[in-house]
Amino acid sequence: MKLWIIPFIEPAIQQLLLMFPRERFRIEPALQSECRSFKENISSSKKDNGLQCAVLVKQLSLRCYSRKTIKAYCSQVQRLLHTLPDDASRISSKAVQEYCYALLAHGISHSSVNQTISAIRFYATYVLNKPVTEIQYIRPKKQHTLTNVLSENEVIKLLKGVTNIKHQAVLFLTYSSGLRVGEVVRLRTDDLDEARQVLRIRQGKGRTDRNTLLSPTAMKMVQSYTAQHQPQGWLFPGQDSRRHVTERTIQKVFEEARRREGIVKKVSIHSLRHSFATHLLEGGTDLRYIEELLGHQSARTTQRYTHVSTKNIQRIQSPLDRMNLDE
Repeated sequence: MKLWIIPFIEPAIQQLLLMFPRERFRIEPALQSECRSFKENISSSKKDNGLQCAVLVKQLSLRCYSRKTIKAYCSQVQRLLHTLPDDASRISSKAVQEYCYALLAHGISHSSVNQTISAIRFYATYVLNKPVTEIQYIRPKKQHTLTNVLSENEVIKLLKGVTNIKHQAVLFLTYSSGLRVGEVVRLRTDDLDEARQVLRIRQGKGRTDRNTLLSPTAMKMVQSYTAQHQPQGWLFPGQDSRRHVTERTIQKVFEEARRREGIVKKVSIHSLRHSFATHLLEGGTDLRYIEELLGHQSARTTQRYTHVSTKNIQRIQSPLDRMNLDE
C-alpha cells in the first residue's frame, strides 16, 4: 500500500518527530487534538522553525550549494532544533557540544558529526547572524578507514549476474568509467562520444564538468540496451520517461546482485568506483591520470587508493615464509 505504520504511542511519535523535519508533516486535526506531542511540535514549528528553515534553504541556494547538501544541512539543523527550547536563537556553544557528544555516543560517524557542525555553523552565521567567534565548535578527529574494494573476479561475477540489460548497462558504465551513482543515472544519450571513446559528465560533484573513459566493452552493452529500449534524452529513464532512473533503484540493483552472487564484503555500488581506481593503479596507471578521471579536486583524495592497492604488498615476502619450518 506504499505506507508506513507506527504505533500511536508517545515514544514512537517523539521518535518520528525527532527523525524527520517538521515541515514534512501534514497532520489531520483529529490527530492533533488526540496527541499532545503533535499539537505542541506543530504549533512551535509554524511559529519559528518553518520560517528559519526557509531562510536556511534560501541562503544555501544563493551560494549554489548542491541539492543534496541543502537537504542534509536542513535535516541536521532540524534535528538540533528539536533538542533546544522553543526559541531557536538560543543556540550556544554548550548546546552544540552536548548535541555532538550525544551523536558520537550513539555511534554516529565522525564525518557525519563534522557535517552536522558545518550545518550548524552555516545556520548560526547566515540565518541567526551570530559572529563565528560567538559559538565554539569542537570537531571530532577524522577517521581514516580503508575502502572495501572488489577483486576483478568479483566485478566480473557482479556484471554477469545481472540479467536485465538496462541494469547491466548501468553497472558496466559505473565500473568501466569510475562513476558515482548520481552521475550514471543522469547521463544523457549525447554524453557518449564513441568515436573518441570519451564519456562526458555534466556538473558532477563540486558542480564541475569532466571527461572520463568510455570503454568499448561497456559501449557495446549500452548499444544493445539502446537498440532495445531506444531512450530519448535521459540515457536511463525511469518509469516516467521525463525523469531519469532514481539512485535508490540502482543501489537496490547492485545490492541484489551482490547477494545473489554470494559476495560477503560490505560494499555498495560506490565500491565499483573505488574498484575502478584501485584496478587502474594496480595496472600501472599514473595517479595523476586517475585523479582526472575521477574528478577529484585534491590529489590527497586520490592517494587513498594507494592504501588499498595490493600491487606492492604482493611483492613483499613475509619473514615467516623465509623460515624453514620443516626442520
